[in-house]
Parts: sequence; C-alpha cells; structure tokens
Amino acid sequence: MDAVSTTANIVVNSNLLLAVMIPLFGSLVVMMLRNHPNLREFTSFCSAVLLFIIVLSFIPSIRAGKTLVYPIFHLLPGLSITLRADAFSMIFALVASSLWIIAVFYSMGYMRGLKEHAQTRFNACFALAIFGAIGVALSDNLFTLYLFYEIVSVCTYPLVAHHQDEEGYAGARKYIVYLTTTAKLFLLPAMILIYVLTGTLDFPHNIFTGIIPVDTKGWVVVMLYIFCLLGFAKNGIMPLHHWLPGAMVAPTPVSALLHAVAVVKVGVFCTTRTMLYIFGVDTMSALNLGIPTAYFVGFTIIMASVIALTKDNLKSRLAYSTVSQLSYIILGVAMLTPHAVSGGLIHIVNHAFSKITLFFVAGAIYVVTHKKNISEMSGLGRSMPFTFGAFAVASLSMIGAPPVAGFVTKWYLLVGSMEAHQIGILLILIASTVLNVGYFAPVTYKAFFGKRPVGEESVGIREAPLSMLIPILIAATVSVIIGIYPNFMMQFVKAVTG
Repeated sequence: MDAVSTTANIVVNSNLLLAVMIPLFGSLVVMMLRNHPNLREFTSFCSAVLLFIIVLSFIPSIRAGKTLVYPIFHLLPGLSITLRADAFSMIFALVASSLWIIAVFYSMGYMRGLKEHAQTRFNACFALAIFGAIGVALSDNLFTLYLFYEIVSVCTYPLVAHHQDEEGYAGARKYIVYLTTTAKLFLLPAMILIYVLTGTLDFPHNIFTGIIPVDTKGWVVVMLYIFCLLGFAKNGIMPLHHWLPGAMVAPTPVSALLHAVAVVKVGVFCTTRTMLYIFGVDTMSALNLGIPTAYFVGFTIIMASVIALTKDNLKSRLAYSTVSQLSYIILGVAMLTPHAVSGGLIHIVNHAFSKITLFFVAGAIYVVTHKKNISEMSGLGRSMPFTFGAFAVASLSMIGAPPVAGFVTKWYLLVGSMEAHQIGILLILIASTVLNVGYFAPVTYKAFFGKRPVGEESVGIREAPLSMLIPILIAATVSVIIGIYPNFMMQFVKAVTG
C-alpha cells in the first residue's frame, strides 16, 4: 500500500479558494441579515448548496488522478498557506459540505421551534465552523491544517456557550481549554520541530524517509508522533475526551455539528492525515508505531462504550458513543493494512451520516416532548414512528449491521485486523459491537414496545416539524444507501490506500 503516493498531474485551481471562502462570506451576510430571519436562513442554505456544488466539481479531476492546488502565500521555504484537493481531501469535504445543507434546515426548525435567542449569531458561527472544516479538508500542509484547526475551535466556542447560563459557560470553558491547550502544548511544538528537522510541512511526502534515519533519531520521531496524536484532541482519544461530553450543554444542532460534521471529524481527519502523509506507512512500520496506537485507541473504544451504557440522558449516551466510534477511524489507519485503513477512512463518512441522524432525533424528541432521558421515552416511538424509525436505522449502522453503512466499516476493520494478525484487535471490535447493541437496542425497544406513562396513553401521532423530520429521514436514508452502494465514497478511499 502506498498511502502517500504523489502525482505529476498537479493543477492550479482557484475554485479551492472559492470553496473555502463561501462559508466565510455566508457568515458575514447572515450577520447583516439579523433582522430578516427568512433571508438569513435562505443565505445559509444557498451558501451550503453552492459549497457542495463546488466540491462536486472537483470530482472529475480527482478521479482522473489529478491533484488540485492553490497557493495563497509563502512564508518560508517549505512553509506556506496552500490549498489542496486530492482523494483524501474529498472524503471529508464531501461529508462536511453535504451535511451542512440538511443541517441548515434542521437548525431552522429546532431553533424556531424552541424560540431560541441569538439565532443570527448561531447561524453565523455555524457557517464559520464549516469554513474551518473545509479549510482543514483542503489543506496542503500541516501549517495550513493547524491554522484552520484552530479556527474551528474558536468559532465553535460561542455555539457551545449558546445558552449563556452557568452550565453553558462551564461546558464551553472546558471545550476551549482542552482543545486550545493541547494544540499549543503538543501540536505547535511538534510542528515547529518537524519543520526544523525536515525543512517542510507538506503532505505529499513521507517527510521522514531519507531525512531522519530512524535507527539514529527514531526516538525523536516517536516523540513527535505522540505529540501529534495528543495535540489533535478533537479526535476524542481518552484521557483527553472530557470536553466532548461537556459540550452537550449546547443546542442539539450544535451537538450534531460537533459530533458528525465539523469538530470531531476535523480531529480524526487531522490525525489520520498526519499519520499517513507526515509520518507515513514506512516510518510507522519501521518504528512500530501502528499496532501500539491501535491498542491505545482500542481502550477508548471499549471504555467509552461501557460509560455509554450507564447514561440515561440520550445526548450523553450519544456523546460517549461518539468518543468510542471516532477511535475506529484511528484504529483502522493505525493497523496499516489496506483493508484496515480503508475501514478507518470510510468510517469518516459512515459515522457522520448515522451520528447526525441520532442527534437530530434527540433534538426532535426534545422539541416535541421536552424529554431528554431514555427512561422517559417508553412508548414514544408509537407517537413518533418516523423519528424513531430513523433512530433505529442509524443505531443499526453504529452497531455495524447490514445493510446500513456501519456494516461496511466493521467488515473492512475485521478483515484488516486479520491481515495484521491481531487477534486482540479482532476481539476489541467484537466486544465493541456487543456493547453497541447494549446501549442502542434498549432505546429503540423501549420507544416502540415500552408502556406509555400515565396520562399519555391516548397521545396520537405527533412528529416534529417537517423542517426537522425531513433532514432526519434524508440522513437516515443516505446511511442505508452508502451501506448498500459504498463504491462512490470507496473510490476515494482506495485512491488513498493504493
């Protein structure tokens, strides 16, 4: 497998800059339309659609084996702010741009349904978060990636603190402290040292091969690798995961943004991009970095699932599920076999659509019933059959049952663990699947077959507003489609794994 192979077909494309700037301009226009809510949401929707169209326009060139670049400016030799679209970029860019479209509709129904305050600020910061996420997806080097990574952290802080109460500020404070501190303490020094040692931060190279002999300076590379792994704390690896459950104080559309679209996907995208394109398969194999990393994140997979079992609050259970599921992505890449890496990378897509469905459902339940705890949801599925039907579909994806998207992930990871001759990893994946069933299945069972609380026996069908229900059904349907027909996204994954 040549995960970092380069191509001579490099094409300068200014649409890369346009793709990054659309969410930024969209946020500015949204702020100017604060007194015109319909135009404000229409602007967000148009920005999302335009971004998605531009990202789609990159596909023919990428499928033809070309790499699109757009240099913005150079700071030093080997250090620049440059945009790049390759097969790896497209995996995340397509997810972020497509999910922004349905998130705009859902957010409108949620925020208006609860008559939330500061909706203009909310929409503007949402667009800025997508600006950072697309910038991360289209970064050509570690320096550009770092800048957009920090933009995501800063722009999502007001979203986490949206309710502006004590609980909101506490969650937002933990969120920003964890993410910015780890980036400054681990990632920034690692990035500087990598540049000093190699003279470049560009992705298209395994920059340590032939530059730092691993037999004489291997410990330096190991240290830099660990610093990068910990510095991208948005990846949710334990013990640097506490910010993620703490951020659940935010409105549900923000939770969906954090757990499916922007923040955590930025974390795992940055982590895996660095693993494959800065350190590279050869260096990681030579220094035996892969399998220890897989077992390290395997601990997160199991422990987060165990904690999820104990949570009655639906959003909290989903939060710890996210902590667990994110590590599938890193585990797959860390095993360094073609099937394992493919399973890890495709989970960026599969998890995104399934998890945003689950959080959308949690928000719909709250808007309609104001219930947050699973213990209060007995029989609720009979009143909200479409909503809980979507929850059941997304749950099956998280569990890894066919024909939903998560099955593709589990299949590739299981085959990859056997390719790597790692029975321990195989057992971790099996145990995780059992735990997934343990904390997802009871929610669906209780909703459809549980006894309704006293006084609610006669409540008929009462679904969420269509502006919320339609995005839920779309996301759930996509989870099934990409499970049955995974080849569209797998073409980009296979281009990365060679």
